[in-house]
Amino acid sequence: MGKHKYKRVLLKISGEGFGQPGGFGIEGQALERVAREIKSVTGEGAQVVVVVGGGNFIRGDQLARTAGIQAATAHYMGMLGTVMNALALQDTLEAMGVETRVQSALTMDRVCEMFIRRRCIRHLEKGRVVILAAGTGNPFVTTDTCAAQRAIEINADVVLKATKVDGVYTADPQQEADAQLFRRLTYNEVIDQRLKVMDVSAVDLCQQGGVPIIVFNLTKPGNMSAAVRGEKVGTIIEGE
Repeated sequence: MGKHKYKRVLLKISGEGFGQPGGFGIEGQALERVAREIKSVTGEGAQVVVVVGGGNFIRGDQLARTAGIQAATAHYMGMLGTVMNALALQDTLEAMGVETRVQSALTMDRVCEMFIRRRCIRHLEKGRVVILAAGTGNPFVTTDTCAAQRAIEINADVVLKATKVDGVYTADPQQEADAQLFRRLTYNEVIDQRLKVMDVSAVDLCQQGGVPIIVFNLTKPGNMSAAVRGEKVGTIIEGE
């Protein structure tokens, strides 16, 4: 483990990470790309927990606005989307020889375990990847906030926020060519400037727990491994 700056990492990946931006469902190539990055890190001895989103299937807020479904119900439906992503990622990782467990915040004992903090940590200590699904199990709480909360619960050394751009910018780099990349930000700068990194509540939780956040491009091979080694990848968010 001498080559790693961070031993236990929590990877937060949105539903879009499993497919094309704005698309629906799971794309095999995207799924395998995510799995390869995780495998590269675990193969070097790091412990990895993954919190998955479900926006490639359902976005609760959007569904509630457009379909006449109660907001709480729509959020629970979104949680089910995260379970589908988690199961798909589990099978892909295990096909690559990476032992994996899925834990859900909702009871689904036919397909996965319930999230139990001590059991999750024990899986990590045994070298297994743990994928956390269904967020916190509560409506109106995002998977970003779940990621921050779980990172603190399991004593993670860092939160890796996966995106399809190179970090945090002054503006959307896909729309504004002159957008500038931040290499380092403080928690307060992200919160005060309302930078679109993670939910404010998620950043606040990481600040309280002293857990740094690295926002990086997961689509570039080797980026996750480089981030875990402490190399300058993406944008790091930490204290003063």
